[in-house]
Amino acid sequence: MDSFYIAEKTDKSVKIGFKGTDTTLVNPIMDELDRDSDVKIVRYINIHPELKDPALFVETYEKDPVDVVVAAAERVSEYFSAIKQ
Repeated sequence: MDSFYIAEKTDKSVKIGFKGTDTTLVNPIMDELDRDSDVKIVRYINIHPELKDPALFVETYEKDPVDVVVAAAERVSEYFSAIKQ
């Protein structure tokens, strides 16, 4: 993945866009987000790769959605780091 950016943000939702072609780690992050009881909705959006960047949409009940995504990404990172050793 070349880079990511916050495309839209409210108090309870965030849409994170991805530049580049490799979004392999999005699925494990989505799995982690699905396990979070504060996550209301988690969706991967890929309308058309040549017209729009793919995106991850997350809506929460109470917590800041960016904090929730960061925490999920950290858990995925820790998991893969432990496997590597």
